[in-house]
Amino acid sequence: MMMGNIETFEGIYVAMYSAYDDKGEVDAERVKQLARYYVGKGLRGLYVGGSSGEGMLQTAEERKLVLEAVLEEVRGELKVIVHVGANSTRESVELSRHAELHGADAISAVPAIYYRLSEAAVENHWQQMIDSSRLPFIIYNIPQTTGFQLSPKLVQKLAAQPKVIGVKMSGESTFDLQQYKVAGGDDFLVFNGPDEQFLAGRIMGADGGIGGTYGIMPELFCKLNEWYEANRVAEAQELQYEINAVIKRLLTYPSLYGAAKYMLSLRGVETGEPRLPLLPVREENHASLAALNDHIIALVAQYSAR
Repeated sequence: MMMGNIETFEGIYVAMYSAYDDKGEVDAERVKQLARYYVGKGLRGLYVGGSSGEGMLQTAEERKLVLEAVLEEVRGELKVIVHVGANSTRESVELSRHAELHGADAISAVPAIYYRLSEAAVENHWQQMIDSSRLPFIIYNIPQTTGFQLSPKLVQKLAAQPKVIGVKMSGESTFDLQQYKVAGGDDFLVFNGPDEQFLAGRIMGADGGIGGTYGIMPELFCKLNEWYEANRVAEAQELQYEINAVIKRLLTYPSLYGAAKYMLSLRGVETGEPRLPLLPVREENHASLAALNDHIIALVAQYSAR
């Protein structure tokens, strides 16, 4: 039996960026401004403290501060899933309990990184988080950064628990995505992770998406999802191509996050520079990023009218 009504979690989630002051410290007011920016854009919610949010580059106390600011600003308006994964199980459990205490809607976690852990070790790592709170738990699979390849067998085992409601599938294989859906069952959520193959993921069984580039074009991903659900697949494919052209350009900059954060600043949403070792954009990038930002705004206007 799945915990709660999983339909309340289906849809589009921005993997929210970090927000620092000019000295590189977490800035709660800027976090709130960024969270507020996403209200009213058709999103189901926010995914806080993941890869795009630089959670792995922050201390536990900084991660708590970010989550508290987000919840203070948008609790009840957007679903808030918080990434609590850390290298130590102890810290992950601490973050899980904090998320429940402050009213997050669900928790999620990658495996611990650096060590090449066995499946039994990863299962135990996740189980400690699952047992530490009453919140729904969403597995986060991103093998290209963690080195851990989630097996359908482990998905099936974890999905048998009421609190384990889904998986964020950021691996590159839509076959694996489909196999996780089969392993978890009809009531098990699968969120597409790779933004450039959102439509492919939905076609292969994903129930929604969680992505970083959504943060600078949430309206386009919401429209893409709307068209898929309306069986307007040819139009959805056209829009995915437009989105992918934007992503291809983003990947030419020193860091995708730096580029995205700079474009948000052009819209009046200040989030600071990404934390090193993630690189900021250079001054020589500003003009082309301004042009790309104008292009995205034009795409939003064009596709919102259809």
